[in-house]
Amino acid sequence: MWLGKKLLFVVMLLSSVSAVSAQTPGQWRDSLSVINRRIASSPYSSDLHLRKAAINLELRQWEYAADEYSIVLDHDPKNPAALFYRAYANTNLRRYDLARRDYEGFLGVVPRSMEAMLGLAHVCVKMQRMSEAMDHLNRLVELYPDSAVVYASRASLERDLSFYDAALYDWTLACRLAPDNTDFAISRTDILLLLGRKDEARDELDALVGRGVPRGALREWYERCR
Repeated sequence: MWLGKKLLFVVMLLSSVSAVSAQTPGQWRDSLSVINRRIASSPYSSDLHLRKAAINLELRQWEYAADEYSIVLDHDPKNPAALFYRAYANTNLRRYDLARRDYEGFLGVVPRSMEAMLGLAHVCVKMQRMSEAMDHLNRLVELYPDSAVVYASRASLERDLSFYDAALYDWTLACRLAPDNTDFAISRTDILLLLGRKDEARDELDALVGRGVPRGALREWYERCR
């Protein structure tokens, strides 16, 4: 299914895991050692536990990150950063029910959050709650009618559910709102092909080539137009 990967990508695109500049894994581990020493001196510092958890996320140490966020939430049950990123960690651990609970908790603190609602929709898909996922995406469209990302996310689910006409409508809106987004244009081309509208799909590909996308990179799509 496309939606699981796409929504998770969207969530991470919209929300930075940490405010620290990019480092190598070795540098992150060095930072983790420093944070651990500081936590030993100040074990009740929520800020230090949040920093440690952010590094755990960078190192893809999902379980450790979730544990750190749980420490913060034990003292501050409505801490928005801990709720949001524990949901993300639990999603990677495939603990979808826990992730869902945290996203809902986050939305209780920060209503109308696009990132959290996208994350919640992603988790609902993983739990095979497709109707609920669609409800969240429909609500997002109501809240953010000018967001290309929101239409793209709903289009992804519609594609997975074989609602191709609806998906084409949403991909068209996403492309209109983000005309330079090549991925959106290719996704719209995919729907045109699924609908058997090969000539339109080929025109879409030719337009991408005209915008500078190498024709070779679109070979798979051109072959589907035959």
